[in-house]
Amino acid sequence: MLEAIGAESIEALFDEIPQDLRIKHLDGVPETLGEPELARLMLERAEQDGRPLNFIGAGAYEHHIPAAVWEITTRGEFYSAYTPYQAEASQGTLQVIYEYQTMMTRLMAMDASNASLYDGASALAEAVLMAVRANRKSKSRKVLMPVAVHPTYRATTRTIVDNQDIDLVEVPYDPAGGHTPVEALKQYEGEDITALVIAQPNFFGILEDVDDLTDWAHANGALVIAVANPMAAALLTPPGRWGEKGADIACGEGQPLGVPLSSGGPYYGYMCCRKEHVRQMPGRIVGRTVDRDGRTGYTLTLQAREQHIRRSKATSNICTNQGLLVTASTIFMAIVGGAGLQRIAAASHANTRALVQRFRDNAHVGPVFNRPYFHECVLKVGAPLDSILPGLAEDNLIAGYALAQDYPELEDCLLVCATETKTGQDLDRYADALNRVVGERADAGRTSKPKLA
Repeated sequence: MLEAIGAESIEALFDEIPQDLRIKHLDGVPETLGEPELARLMLERAEQDGRPLNFIGAGAYEHHIPAAVWEITTRGEFYSAYTPYQAEASQGTLQVIYEYQTMMTRLMAMDASNASLYDGASALAEAVLMAVRANRKSKSRKVLMPVAVHPTYRATTRTIVDNQDIDLVEVPYDPAGGHTPVEALKQYEGEDITALVIAQPNFFGILEDVDDLTDWAHANGALVIAVANPMAAALLTPPGRWGEKGADIACGEGQPLGVPLSSGGPYYGYMCCRKEHVRQMPGRIVGRTVDRDGRTGYTLTLQAREQHIRRSKATSNICTNQGLLVTASTIFMAIVGGAGLQRIAAASHANTRALVQRFRDNAHVGPVFNRPYFHECVLKVGAPLDSILPGLAEDNLIAGYALAQDYPELEDCLLVCATETKTGQDLDRYADALNRVVGERADAGRTSKPKLA
């Protein structure tokens, strides 16, 4: 190939990149391996993750995935399918995406869905950009972003929109309830606000007053961007029915729908919207039609990205969707069904409540916030987490997410999640281990205190 194009080496193809910007060596990436050696290496690395009892959520959730889901997803016609540019050769792929879109619009009670985005964080960033384009009455480009939205989502959104003259205004959460109170928005009444972001549940697992927040936004001329856990949406009021008019855009992470926790990824983002905003939605939309013989056919209907239309008219530079994961989610939702999703969500909520109840007699461990939650709860632990979590990890327990790294005011607070995958014995094991190590730390603290003279 180099000879055909007249290049001396592979390095010569990248000679425009300055030497000081090049990475000399990638640690952990070996030299060329054969297939058996590569398979063994990847198996060894996967085994390093171990099989701990996992009580961490924080945006990535462990749910049971029926075996049929990935048996079908990894069939050759799905596993190796390329992006469906040629409708006549891609009817199977297009139909799967169409079915996915249909399922997501029903789950979110929205009018339209795109074919997916990269992940939940970038989906929120794209939703903010979309809201700025769609709310033509607003000139401020000001978006209210509650602090209780996932920290990574906020950081990713800020990275993408900061240089596009969009003002992300942080809204504090209530220290007692962990939610975003409508009262926190009063100071913005009468101002030109482009959009309000509402997470349901929020990062703390707390349920927001979505109806009041949505109605406030619409009364003040702002669009509503919902960041909803799709599993929770099966049980709670979906975004399209929030308040009197419903959310304008719904987005979030699709991982809970049939995608395993696999060494940190991959994930995919979903996005739905009301019909009036559909031409501002990034990515692509698959539509259903009939051919000249009256047979059902599928085709890419809207492709408002720069590869298909003029760059100045494009809504995004999103170049593809996470098609394989969307396929898995579509199969997962088809197998489990709407009633199944509700059962999973209800069981997850019940397990988290049962776990929290196991600490009711421990004076050192208990909930931080006093509002309803879905399947995550913030626990205040009466001992330094950096001395507790490693010990629990040695017992093969991932105890939760330490919140102080993102919320310094929540020192020694742990975000704990228990989905339907946990048994009563699992909950007992976790509670016994945490009660034990916290008790030991508390006893050590009492014995080490100096006596008063």
